[in-house]
Amino acid sequence: MLRKLTLAALIAHACFSLANAAEKDTTHPFDRNTEDLTAGRGEPPMLGLHWTRELAGSHNARPSSGSPLMTFHGGKIMPTAVTQTIFWGPSWASTSFAGDKITGLDSWYGGHSNSNYAHTTDEYTGTNGSVGAATSYLGHLIDPSTASDGKSTSAILAEVCKMVKSPDPSGNGYYAVYTDVKRGGAGYCAYHSAGTCGGYPVQFAFFFNLDGDSGCDPADTLSKHSQGLAALANVTGHELEEARSDPASPGAWYDASGAENGDKCAWTFGAPLVTLSNGSQWKLQGEWSNAAYNAGTGYPNSSGQRGCLSGL
Repeated sequence: MLRKLTLAALIAHACFSLANAAEKDTTHPFDRNTEDLTAGRGEPPMLGLHWTRELAGSHNARPSSGSPLMTFHGGKIMPTAVTQTIFWGPSWASTSFAGDKITGLDSWYGGHSNSNYAHTTDEYTGTNGSVGAATSYLGHLIDPSTASDGKSTSAILAEVCKMVKSPDPSGNGYYAVYTDVKRGGAGYCAYHSAGTCGGYPVQFAFFFNLDGDSGCDPADTLSKHSQGLAALANVTGHELEEARSDPASPGAWYDASGAENGDKCAWTFGAPLVTLSNGSQWKLQGEWSNAAYNAGTGYPNSSGQRGCLSGL
């Protein structure tokens, strides 16, 4: 009988452990009390996970008993952003795979500076000043070696440090890593994080290959961009605006549930297309504005909270 009870207890303990592990894997990434998907691995945190369409409703813009406003948590913001893209993986050497994605993202980042879309984030301040709408794009780099699948944030940071020989010394460098790796079973399309390269603080972001990925597709039928480029452009807006307003620990701006400005308006679009400062047009999700919510001038997010700005 004791043997049977012990075996039963072991089975119950194993089931409990598996359940806890599964729960941990789906923990909301902004719950500062329970950490995030990299908890316990000694890696930079996955911030601003852009959940797929299917999962976003259970993670982002969740109604709460309190105010939906984002609040300041004592950290720095990015007064400006010096941006650079890294295209990682052997597929980027193929013109058929690259298609319009590299040239298109060059155009996206070039047009971001001083655009109305960039202005959606300039109300936020930190210990080092205010977010500004001016950004600088340094162009792209291509690494044809085999890319990481993004599960390890330290691997993405290592790629940034490998490719960027002179990180922006002011700490305003933002390095976006676009891989040729498909999303597979991952429930997110992209994330941003932070670390150091050569002693300088850097912000970085990771993006899956979203070609043919319905879970990360904004369904752009107007811009004439390829589906893969349109998907990357939309999640690019999400991650860059979050990095500018909530770049690193201890954090700057997020709401009571931990959602950043991109999360609160994920998969909602206030305009058919958004025109950037260089005239390029994109289907981009809106970004949350406390000021717009207070004034009643924003469009509603998926929870009906009218605080999203489209960037028109």
